[in-house]
Amino acid sequence: MPRDEVERPRRLHRTDWMALLSGVLFVVLGILIVTRAITDPLVLIGVVVLGLAFAGLVAIIAKVFRHK
Repeated sequence: MPRDEVERPRRLHRTDWMALLSGVLFVVLGILIVTRAITDPLVLIGVVVLGLAFAGLVAIIAKVFRHK
């Protein structure tokens, strides 16, 4: 049988919520910095810390629900 015709079970991978949300956070922050919507470094650091905390919280909640 040719290799193209062999049916393989489809494997789905789990979403890495921490990586996904962190990436979105840094893209949005990059846009805000380039457009000069955020100019205060203290505000930037606060948004980064809160954004990463939120991403971590979502990742932990997703992991808890995934194992039930």
